[in-house]
Amino acid sequence: MLYLASQSPRRRELLAQLGLEFGLLDVDVPEQREPGEPPAAYVSRVAREKAGAGLLQVVGGRDAVVLGADTEVVLDDEVFGKPADAGDAARMLQRLSGRVHECISSVWVLSAGREQHATCITQVRFEKLTDARIEAYIATGECFGKAGAYAIQGRAAAFVAHLSGSHSGVMGLPLHETARLLRDFGLMD
Repeated sequence: MLYLASQSPRRRELLAQLGLEFGLLDVDVPEQREPGEPPAAYVSRVAREKAGAGLLQVVGGRDAVVLGADTEVVLDDEVFGKPADAGDAARMLQRLSGRVHECISSVWVLSAGREQHATCITQVRFEKLTDARIEAYIATGECFGKAGAYAIQGRAAAFVAHLSGSHSGVMGLPLHETARLLRDFGLMD
């Protein structure tokens, strides 16, 4: 049985696109970058910790397989987590305005005797955003709870001048990499 160690509605929707049945696990993993930890290593570690915490919840389940994922926005080696408030969201969006940033998405799949992972890095270039556009976007509330203070599947799609990589990875679960991992575990054809 496949389990998703996430309460993210986007990850649920994306995983459902693969046509799989899965259970949901609510895990609480601190998302704190260690001093000097490279952004990709941080994202991978958090995803691994989520999958591991989920596996501990279903350890007695026969054939349990747990998927954990994490996605972060990175600019100039700074990891932009979820904004704390409107001011934090504005700061993030102003920094991303007119620049190329990376969305790093890591997926770990664990079972009692096996683990595999994949990391997807997508380059995203925002057009130059005016303060008025940033304020209007923040007023929608869509920026909250999202890495980098934006949801590419929502109104912020209009900010993206160019994307090189995985659109679903920016949303929170790179489907190509995820499907490959799940095939390796025998959960997909």
